[in-house]
Amino acid sequence: MDLRLFVGMGTNSAPTSLPTSQFLRYANSMLDEKDFQRKADAAFEDLKRRLLTLGDEHGFDVEGESGKLEVIFEEPEEAKFVISPNTPVREIWISALSTSFKLGWSDSKNAFVSEKTGENLLEVMSRVVSQQLGATVRL
Repeated sequence: MDLRLFVGMGTNSAPTSLPTSQFLRYANSMLDEKDFQRKADAAFEDLKRRLLTLGDEHGFDVEGESGKLEVIFEEPEEAKFVISPNTPVREIWISALSTSFKLGWSDSKNAFVSEKTGENLLEVMSRVVSQQLGATVRL
């Protein structure tokens, strides 16, 4: 994707809306699409397997289609969590508990991690599922 479509270009060829160091760090750290897809697919398969086991124990459903997962709760109140890859920005997005979580790949942790909290995908999902159920669970 050509970033020039979204931001102006300065004379040094870095976007004028981003400091050069941030632009270069972002560009150098971004996974290519195939690598992202491979890592996201593996993370989703592992997460789905764990959620299915947990769902059997705690009475919620897990559905997966079109590269996304949905976690559907009927008790203690109805809710749906959606976990999906956002390939253009190379992140996994989670919509849960009226909140959006965005997780990018961390080479040092070998996992998708929330920049805001430092939690990996399993930790974020453990926390939000625990909050929804009113009981501590661990994926």
